[in-house]
Amino acid sequence: MWVFHIPDNMPLDVGAPLLCARIIVYSPMVYYGMNQPGKHLGVARLGGLDHVVVKIGKAFGLKVIVISTSLKKESEAIDILGANSFLVSTNPAKFKAAIGTMDYIIDTIAAAHALAPLLSLLNINGKLVTVGLPEKPLELPIFPLIIGGSNVGGIKETQEMLDFCSKHNITADIELIRIDELNEAMERLAKSDVKYWFVIDVGNSLSK
Repeated sequence: MWVFHIPDNMPLDVGAPLLCARIIVYSPMVYYGMNQPGKHLGVARLGGLDHVVVKIGKAFGLKVIVISTSLKKESEAIDILGANSFLVSTNPAKFKAAIGTMDYIIDTIAAAHALAPLLSLLNINGKLVTVGLPEKPLELPIFPLIIGGSNVGGIKETQEMLDFCSKHNITADIELIRIDELNEAMERLAKSDVKYWFVIDVGNSLSK
């Protein structure tokens, strides 16, 4: 059994998702030096895992660029989450202008996708960390490849992550639901209709 101290200023509902996969991004960010203020961090995809990456990156003092196929998420990335800029991967001119400009990229895309475009965005000695874990193998160009991965974090790092998030007021964006709303939540989840996590309020669900 492992026990973590949840900081007093961190509400349980928005803090709970930090214990569900968030350490798999915090851990490689620290390990690969993504806590150096002023460096450029690309975040490939914007969703449940990635929105916290944006917040942590900003707290580390990084310049955060969200990379997405959908222009619809630009306002969400910049105005709500605080990203510095937004790169639409389907815009050839803007994508070409960003080639070689990023120090790090965290790739959280869970579907099969091309890695070559992401690798082209990295500067010399840049690092690509993949945490999306697609089911199908990805084709990797060998020459530009510097890639790291993570699917677990240690107890010490997990507590460090909780304390760091508490200090910088970082929590997960959630929708709090009752247990009798679970079926509806699952239907919405299948449609990607959630920002960004459902959290079940078990205490209030059982007390009524």
